[in-house]
Amino acid sequence: MRLFVLSLVAVLAFAGASAAQTNPAGSITPEVLRGTSAGFAAKKKPPGAKTAVPPKKVTVQKAASTRPVVKRGTQKRTTTPQQLRAARYGGFAPAQPPGPPPPLDTTSPRSLSLVSFNTKETLTVTYWSNGAYHRDALDQLNHFLRDSRDNARTEMDPLLFDVLWHTMQIAGYGGSIEVLSAFRSPTTNAWLASVSRGVARDSQHMNGNAMDIRFPGVPVFKIRQAARALNMGGVGFYPRSGFVHLDTGPVRYW
Repeated sequence: MRLFVLSLVAVLAFAGASAAQTNPAGSITPEVLRGTSAGFAAKKKPPGAKTAVPPKKVTVQKAASTRPVVKRGTQKRTTTPQQLRAARYGGFAPAQPPGPPPPLDTTSPRSLSLVSFNTKETLTVTYWSNGAYHRDALDQLNHFLRDSRDNARTEMDPLLFDVLWHTMQIAGYGGSIEVLSAFRSPTTNAWLASVSRGVARDSQHMNGNAMDIRFPGVPVFKIRQAARALNMGGVGFYPRSGFVHLDTGPVRYW
């Protein structure tokens, strides 16, 4: 009986040694699970190697911009009433009157000596005296102040002559007045507006109540100051061209 037990132990020991020789490392091959990568399981990494960690997907959330998105061509430009008046009457910046007008001479006869810049014609006439305008003198002024391009004429506003005469008195000027422009026909004004940015398409010149003038020898800023003191209409200042615009439209300055 003892001999049988010893023989059985020997047989078992011999079988264990044979099994150990088939797997020298004495390890047990793990079962490969379905669905795993066979290549990944078979690839062994050297001892001490770090396992690479795949980079995490970082989602960057942009902060909402506080700047408004403005599409080109969608902004509306606003125009002030002052700018509309300026565009309509030929001015760039309407302004408030400087104050009450100075005392005016309302009794003396009113005479004008004019020289046309375009035709070189001259005219000296007393258009007002004894509290009344003189019809024949007004007719002469209407002809003299005609459109020199097409000889068109109109009835000029007599108040415009008063503005001119009082401007002379305030400026202390008693010589001849050089007239650069007075009445303009619609055709002439349209042509001037097409070649010059300073000409309004509905200029007061077409209404017969505007003149562009010079007082030879008198600085244009002095003429402007005298005309503005009247508060009787529009006064345009053109120092580069050396003249002042006078009209009997709304009171405004540019």
